[in-house]
Amino acid sequence: MRYVSTRGGAESLGFSEAMLAGLAADGGLLVPETMPRLPSGDAKDRYGDVAATVLGLFAPDWAPAELDKAVEAAYHSGRFDHPDVVSVTPLTDDLYLGGLSHGPTLAFKDMALQLLGELFEIELERRDTTLTVLGATSGDTGSSAEYAMIGKRRVAVYMLSPHGRMSPFQAAQMYSLDEPNIHNLAVRGVFDQCQDLVKAVNADAEFKAAHNIGAVNSINWVRIAAQVAYYVYLAERVGRGRLVDFAVPTGNFGNVYAGYVAKEIGAPIRRLIVATNENDVLAEFFETGVYRVREADDVFATSSPSMDIAKASNFERYAYDLSDGDTHSIARWFGALRPGEPVDLASLRVAVAASGLHAGTSTHSDRLATIRAVADDHGRVIDPHTADGVSVGMRFAEAGIPLVCLETAQPVKFGATIHEALGRVPDPPVHLADLMARPHHVTVIDPHVEAVKAAIVGS
Repeated sequence: MRYVSTRGGAESLGFSEAMLAGLAADGGLLVPETMPRLPSGDAKDRYGDVAATVLGLFAPDWAPAELDKAVEAAYHSGRFDHPDVVSVTPLTDDLYLGGLSHGPTLAFKDMALQLLGELFEIELERRDTTLTVLGATSGDTGSSAEYAMIGKRRVAVYMLSPHGRMSPFQAAQMYSLDEPNIHNLAVRGVFDQCQDLVKAVNADAEFKAAHNIGAVNSINWVRIAAQVAYYVYLAERVGRGRLVDFAVPTGNFGNVYAGYVAKEIGAPIRRLIVATNENDVLAEFFETGVYRVREADDVFATSSPSMDIAKASNFERYAYDLSDGDTHSIARWFGALRPGEPVDLASLRVAVAASGLHAGTSTHSDRLATIRAVADDHGRVIDPHTADGVSVGMRFAEAGIPLVCLETAQPVKFGATIHEALGRVPDPPVHLADLMARPHHVTVIDPHVEAVKAAIVGS
């Protein structure tokens, strides 16, 4: 299997090369040249078995024993505190929570990044080389990536985060790490500027080659492949022979795009419901056919901060699929994408309808009401992002159709919003009980590419 750029201007790569490169050389995103298909009649009960099967579809040149080794290392009980790795909690006959936040940083990003860390280690050992991981986070990717790379002697991590725009718990998870290979850079700006800086560094071919720059954001295809596994697992476990709907809180479109890929390769998925917060770029597209990236000053700081994103990188992959791989159009639409300049994608509307994706927006009052309702009716406290998913998902729910709302983080990460909704704050797990008192290790920089490069060169 080969991986090609959505913009058509880069050489195709194998799985390992795509994993280490992260972003295509022409600025596009890497996608499989052809989509594989799930083997029929081969449902697995163990999450690790599902993950190994799915990963094998996208990495056919890797030995099964290597993939099994990475999967077992990623999802063992010392890292995930649920015996099934992914939990299923029925709230009603048709409504379920798919629990993805049982990993070390209490967020769904652990599902992909723990696996990516193990795959990196295997491949870098094989090549006897090192990797400089450059990433951007709106809240959860950063800590998940850093925890996944602790102790990885061949990997150095530089993580950009929007200064002052994450929850205090999220910031403490990242900045309290004092590891020689972990470097936190807080950018004076918003997440989209952090993301643009990552792409700008990658666009400097000479610098990228000199420092062996790679990515852990969902621009890295392996992140998407790893996330496909939990859609397959949940759809089969909940559906039991029926098609399943999913409600997915998302900002960068990576989580829901993984669901779209799962549907495309044969998972029993009927619809994917995209839940945004007040930063409703994606919802606006699904309603109007116009994709309009916001200016940095127009990105709202909300109570579901991990979704405070106005430029959804993985949306480019979705548009590529909908356009039947029209790289010329993708390069034209996304190569010169500018905040405030709408891109009319009405030509894709028929393909969008056929893809089974729908979207809606949840506000602060919606998520507070949903947190209260789920706590009162079902005795379960959910985080604000999951509340966005439940709020929007229930608007599309149909009797008799299972609806799985992805539970993307544990509520303790967003104590202020939980307190506002319920008048109490969840207790942290024992291993993070003193988190808020730990000293921080972070460098604050301006949103300039040279500041990022200087940090990498100077470490």
